[in-house]
Amino acid sequence: MTAEALRQNPHPQGHAETQLERQGLTIETGAPVTVALAMRGGVAAGFGDGIVRFFRPDKPPVTVKAHGGAVLDLVAESETGAVLTSGDDGRFLRVSSDGTIAEIASFGTRWVDCVAAAHGYIACSSGRTAHVWQMGETTAQVFEHPSTVGGLAFDAKARRLAVAHYGGATVWERGARRWKSSKLVWKGSHNAVAFSPDGKYLVTAMQENALHGWRLRDKADMRMSGYPAKVKSFTWVGDAPYLATSGADEAICWPFDGKDGPMGRAPAACAYGGKQLCTAVTGLVGHNGVFAGFSDGSVLAGRLSTDETLEDLCVKGSSGTPIVALALTPQGWLFVGDDAGHILWVRLGGDGA
Repeated sequence: MTAEALRQNPHPQGHAETQLERQGLTIETGAPVTVALAMRGGVAAGFGDGIVRFFRPDKPPVTVKAHGGAVLDLVAESETGAVLTSGDDGRFLRVSSDGTIAEIASFGTRWVDCVAAAHGYIACSSGRTAHVWQMGETTAQVFEHPSTVGGLAFDAKARRLAVAHYGGATVWERGARRWKSSKLVWKGSHNAVAFSPDGKYLVTAMQENALHGWRLRDKADMRMSGYPAKVKSFTWVGDAPYLATSGADEAICWPFDGKDGPMGRAPAACAYGGKQLCTAVTGLVGHNGVFAGFSDGSVLAGRLSTDETLEDLCVKGSSGTPIVALALTPQGWLFVGDDAGHILWVRLGGDGA
């Protein structure tokens, strides 16, 4: 069945509209969601038309026109309660939920691809270059790389900045006088990047249908492959913790406990989508639940457990349009965004796990 036919008859073999959908706020924005994340008090989302929207419990969404083109990346800035955004209009911005926009830097016709923030430091990338500012400073430190930056991430204390690029990643460590670089080598193109919550591992999503990771103390390689599609979404969940990922017919969750993490171990899985491809995931560290969005527009909630009798819960029914962004707040508010700009903002029961 074609996507168009599925839109006309949304769930002939998929999932019907749920009670949660009927209870939640639904919006048609007219522009695809590009990125979404939980932040102080709610969720912030970027869209293909340059708009940033702030979703908060029991309040109307706040809409801010931030960029002249698409919002390419977005990250929360805990010190200010604002978000940092990048765009294909060459601007690196600080956007507040009251509508205030402050330009941090402009790169002219060059896209600002990635952004990062943690503990008094902010960063963005344009082309092969990462730019890093300490809070309150107007001059950035500039770090060059061998190819276009595919992803940026600070560790929790902003002692290290990871930069993904072709051929692996570079980790910049902040010293008393300067930042020192260390190379992590693996053939191929590396995109989104993240430190594990304990800071012991670094993981990248590759252009190929795989993830790659390194144990940072000895640079040991960790191959996480076997996906039928590219991993476009990953997040840390559970008490192991696990790295939950898209790219298969269910959420694939790699364990990162112990001294070896996922090395030599099979991943767990939950939220089985049948013939549908998982396109987005979200969850919370410390809670063994995963929310998985699928190519038919459905969203399932699954639980990481050895109890095979536990069934997945359908949160959102099939619509025919792929889910591209999910975000969950610690208070149990779930944001769902699809490739056509349809939004669901809903309060879940219990603790959201």
